[in-house]
Amino acid sequence: MVTGSIRQRLGRAVFDWSLRRSPRLKQLTLSQRRIYIMPSRAGFVFLMLLLVMLILAINFQNNLMFAVTFLLASLFVVTILHTYANLSGLTIRFVRGHPCFVGEQAAFDLTLTAKGTRQYESIQLRLRTGEETAVDLVEDRQRSLTLYQKASRRGFLPADALQIETFYPLGLFRAWAWLQVDLKSLVYPRPVEGGRLSDLSGSVSGDQSQAHIGERHGGEEFTGLEQYQDGMSLKRVAWKNYARGQGMYAKQYVELNDNRRWLSWDLWPELSPEARISRLTWWVLQLHRRGEEYGLLLPGIEIGPDRGEAHRVRVLEALACFGLDDQHSTQERTP
Repeated sequence: MVTGSIRQRLGRAVFDWSLRRSPRLKQLTLSQRRIYIMPSRAGFVFLMLLLVMLILAINFQNNLMFAVTFLLASLFVVTILHTYANLSGLTIRFVRGHPCFVGEQAAFDLTLTAKGTRQYESIQLRLRTGEETAVDLVEDRQRSLTLYQKASRRGFLPADALQIETFYPLGLFRAWAWLQVDLKSLVYPRPVEGGRLSDLSGSVSGDQSQAHIGERHGGEEFTGLEQYQDGMSLKRVAWKNYARGQGMYAKQYVELNDNRRWLSWDLWPELSPEARISRLTWWVLQLHRRGEEYGLLLPGIEIGPDRGEAHRVRVLEALACFGLDDQHSTQERTP
């Protein structure tokens, strides 16, 4: 337990120190400032065997054993250079982060470019909390790859630190580098099914109704004025126009047929804020699949009815960031 705790603290200290030496950049090239190299477990075992062989050679004064020992020791030293060279000069460009929903894997695109005509083999990359991906740059000078990271909450998710390492060619040494990734992924809320389509009425109340659908009369919408004819209802007379001496006119209406849906924050007041956001997200996806027009009404946020992929993204972005301040909308790097 004590040894494990010390190892974790030492590893964290080395990790933090290496990140301080690696600023957030869109593109960087690995050099001696960022590459670290140490014997692997197999390398330490190899060293122990060399030590045993050296002791036996000294004990028995065996020239052949001396020759084999020094030959293997030379191989060990030369491997240091080859392992280091398998990362040195490699250029990493951080391309973009893809949006996803809570609970999914956020995807981050990277591009690796070889230096000159060098060949890079058996390179492993992973985000700190993600899975490892292996890549070679032998026939191609450039490779594109995607790394994944679990998205646990909505908002902007910065990519974790990137670890790039290699054990090439003999597995006796491990060369690695920790890099800060200048990429973010927007994490949409987790969609949760609920509610009925009839809840999403095509009308809104209060001041919002006047801003969006104009003057209404019962189930009809005002379209203009027409000359008053005998037998018309006096309720339809435009008395303001008549008082100005503009003549006797009647208001003209047409039957209102508004198929637009409004996703309002006030639709399900019994739900918690996060549950409301999840349900609204689910309805955004449903209405988008149906090809219907829909708008979003949140406290302080209003997006008019529309349809299409760009509108869907805009609404989901608003839901993803709603209620999050600058500190929480950008999730912290996991140490």
